[in-house]
Amino acid sequence: MKKIAVSILSGALVLGAGTAVFAAGNNNSGDGLSFEKMLPFMQKMHPDSSKEDLQKMYKACHEDGGMMEGTNNSGTGTKNMMNNL
Repeated sequence: MKKIAVSILSGALVLGAGTAVFAAGNNNSGDGLSFEKMLPFMQKMHPDSSKEDLQKMYKACHEDGGMMEGTNNSGTGTKNMMNNL
């Protein structure tokens, strides 16, 4: 019985530590988002839009006053549309 309990606790510890390391590694790479990085994804989601239209859309969302304001850096302590839910 002790072996089973130790095995379960060891497995939980290993999985928990692995999850924490994975989450910390994916949190924020520090380089933020840019229009150039987002362009391929935006073109995939909006295939009929021109590059100029996509750039206007990106600026409307990510620049001052945009609904995604503050997501280019750490994002802590910012107020945006998603905080209202």
